[in-house]
Amino acid sequence: MRLNSGGSVAVTLTKSVVFALVTVLAMAALATTISNGSTSSGRTFTALFTDVTSLNKGDDVRMAGVKIGTVQSIGLHHNDTAEVVFTAADSAPMVEGTRAELRFRNLIGQRYIALEPGSPGGEPLRAGYTFSLDETQPALDLTMLFNGFQPLFKFLDPEDVNNLSAQIIAVFQGEGATVESLLSSTASLTSTLADRDQVIGDLITNLNSVLEVVSQRTGMLDTTLVTLQRLVSGLAADRKTLGSTIEGMGELSQSVSGLLEEGREPLRDSIDSLGDVSENLAENDEALTKFLTTMPQKTDQIGRMATYGGWLNFYICSIDGRIPKPEGYYGDLGVDSPAGRCQ
Repeated sequence: MRLNSGGSVAVTLTKSVVFALVTVLAMAALATTISNGSTSSGRTFTALFTDVTSLNKGDDVRMAGVKIGTVQSIGLHHNDTAEVVFTAADSAPMVEGTRAELRFRNLIGQRYIALEPGSPGGEPLRAGYTFSLDETQPALDLTMLFNGFQPLFKFLDPEDVNNLSAQIIAVFQGEGATVESLLSSTASLTSTLADRDQVIGDLITNLNSVLEVVSQRTGMLDTTLVTLQRLVSGLAADRKTLGSTIEGMGELSQSVSGLLEEGREPLRDSIDSLGDVSENLAENDEALTKFLTTMPQKTDQIGRMATYGGWLNFYICSIDGRIPKPEGYYGDLGVDSPAGRCQ
């Protein structure tokens, strides 16, 4: 008996150790995920901005879209400028000419610092270097930007508004890879705008504010135009593939046409059977009317059985039982509930 007891304790202890080890590993993996896998502090730099609204401690610092550090602190510099202290990985190419720009991470207002590297071969920046206002750029003024598109947004679905807004932000932040999707969305909206002259008029009036934002970011606009030229060149290079795709669409149309021809006879039979069903319902009109009339009451009664949740309530009002004996049974045993619902 002692050996069995000792073996049981050993098994229980082993299971407990394994469970604790798995829990610690899971917590470590979760902590690493939350911290975006960053465990190195790297070098520390300071950047001055005219506006850092919605930027928070712990936000990302990215270069070429890759996270290389985090925001360490945010404070005031001479009462009129924001001072941001951030870290950058030792492997990041921090050289002269590097710029720090605030960009939107998503539509709910989260931001991050994007570092635009300087010329290759430039003099490396020492740790603790401070980026002046001439070397930084605040984030887009979304209020001014989207006010210009407000008349257009009124006639779009919420999902379309979110998609178009995200693409507009990405384009004006210089993320040229989204130009193609922005142009696609713009083309799909052309038919919607065709018969809305008043909306177009309001849009043109509000474009003045948008153009002011564009004029402040001519470099980004140049990048957009260059990317658009690359898109057009790519379409021209793939014209044979596009032609083959159009031919394939013709073959698909023929296949769909053949499918409809094959299904025409079964569809006709189904329509004929529908007439028989309607005739049967007409013959049993009285029974059908009675069923439809009493169905709400029955469903209410069934619903009351599940009032307290996704289950049915049953109440035991009485219990009867008998104890078998060698000869017959021993009396009638039972309990009756005095509750009002059982009366």
